[in-house]
Amino acid sequence: MSEEVEQWCVKVPLSEGESKRRELISSGLADRNFRPRAENGFLLIPVLSEIDGAVREIFKETQAREELARHEQVGGIVILQDDDVEGAKKILAARPSVHTALFATSPVEGEFRTKTFKVLAGVDTTETIYTEYGKRMIVDMTAAYFSARLSNERQRLLSLMREGENILDMFCGVGPFPVMLGAKAGFVVANDINPSAVYLLQKNLGLNRLKNVVPMVGDAKNLPYELGDLKFDRIIMNLPFDAYEFLEAASKLAKPNAIIHLYSLVEKDGEHMEDIRRAFPDAVITEKFIRSYSPTSWHAVYDIETGYEV
Repeated sequence: MSEEVEQWCVKVPLSEGESKRRELISSGLADRNFRPRAENGFLLIPVLSEIDGAVREIFKETQAREELARHEQVGGIVILQDDDVEGAKKILAARPSVHTALFATSPVEGEFRTKTFKVLAGVDTTETIYTEYGKRMIVDMTAAYFSARLSNERQRLLSLMREGENILDMFCGVGPFPVMLGAKAGFVVANDINPSAVYLLQKNLGLNRLKNVVPMVGDAKNLPYELGDLKFDRIIMNLPFDAYEFLEAASKLAKPNAIIHLYSLVEKDGEHMEDIRRAFPDAVITEKFIRSYSPTSWHAVYDIETGYEV
């Protein structure tokens, strides 16, 4: 008899269930030890870890489940939390979609926000293809910071957008926001200070046949001078530790009645309200919890409706 256990899952409308299930399998995030189930018009699809938007539900195991070392998966790569070669080998044996297991040998550091890794098992590479809602992206874990945890957040912004918006991504990385939003936008300016990230962004634009995204390399504080009179309907600021320091630059680039999305790691509610008010005195600000980051901090997004005076 199958055992019932609590497990992370993604909850989607039944009409989207099969396409989402296939996407999660393709990206290596689906947990095949549990059977998806329908409930109240939704399909609950078990996943391997706490990805963005995942919730805890009860499932029946489809087979005996071997405990695997703690890890995060990005495409065909898993990043273990511990330096565990045997654990890495077990994960590769259990997951046909995984080709490499890594362990981070440094924190995120430096101006370019990169980590160093060592290969614990599998192919000697830090590069993989990551799939998100049908879009494919080349990711190199050592060349540029990347996390899959904002996938639902990117879909939220896509649903909020009007057709033809002009968008600025001030800290674009390898391009997950431009790739996901580009087809609906008028045009996107995608900037990052890390040349390797922008190089991968260019590859990802080609991979997804996007021709309305303009890549830029540079310090986001200089964008008001480099972009001249160009203004934007929506500005994305995803630099979790430092984005608030660039609010003044964003205020010079926002159209009247623009929307700013400021992402930050915070330790208290309203932590950046004063910073935002200094840059956008008349803004309507909504703070949303995204996920826990540590016992004392969490990832938040501030949706800033600038009003007509910026």
